[in-house]
Amino acid sequence: MSFSANVKEELSKINIFGNIEIVKAELYGYLLTTNIKDKKIKFLTENEYNINRLNKLLNKLEINYDIKMQGKNYLITFNKSEIKLKNLENADIQKGIVRGAFLGSGSITDPNTRYHLEIRLESEENRKELVEIINNFGIEVKTLDRKYSYSIYIKDGEEISKFLALIGANSSVLKYEDIRVLKETKNNVNRKVNCETANLNKTVTASIIQVQAIERIIKQKRFNGLPKNLQEIASLRLENPDATLAELGRMLKTPIGKSGVNHRLKKIIEISED
Repeated sequence: MSFSANVKEELSKINIFGNIEIVKAELYGYLLTTNIKDKKIKFLTENEYNINRLNKLLNKLEINYDIKMQGKNYLITFNKSEIKLKNLENADIQKGIVRGAFLGSGSITDPNTRYHLEIRLESEENRKELVEIINNFGIEVKTLDRKYSYSIYIKDGEEISKFLALIGANSSVLKYEDIRVLKETKNNVNRKVNCETANLNKTVTASIIQVQAIERIIKQKRFNGLPKNLQEIASLRLENPDATLAELGRMLKTPIGKSGVNHRLKKIIEISED
């Protein structure tokens, strides 16, 4: 089962049926996503948890409906009825609307692949209404116009977690965060490894140039004419081609810092190029 289907399964089990206003709110959210023609409302889904949830909402509100299979999908049809919501400022009512909209046409990509949550709405007016409600809870969403629908979407992992918590998918939030933390930890480790590899490559390249410069000076029989401090660092570099500048600095009779070692080796390279 997909991550999106798991979320909808969890949402379908939330018990709101003791509060008729929240039941209305959730059905209202469904209707924001549904094609409404004439006096009939048709809702098509392949998700059995989704259709069961819609059944319960309609039964609670005593709305007659008809269900049949259309291919692999469930098609539920019922008469259009006006849903009057009381106290739209109430947070639980607003959450019910958002939850219904997500159940109606929402999807969420497996966070192991990428972060993407989307809900398709029937009209631009419906989209504006839903965006306003979601924004009331401090969650930022973006909008997208498609040929036959109007969408809202979220691509930020933290914002998606906040959205899932908002609609009551608490177990899904925990799973999502576990995956997100592990994924971001791996990314941080990879970035660190890549950085360390790049630094190692730079160190190796610099060491090769330094060793070649020292060998040129030796071949030209000019090594003994170098100042004692340059002879000392040159000898250490030949003996320790893999050592970092800081490590070479600590090996000197009188230890010096990385910048001091770098200065001496640069001087040796300049002398070799004369």
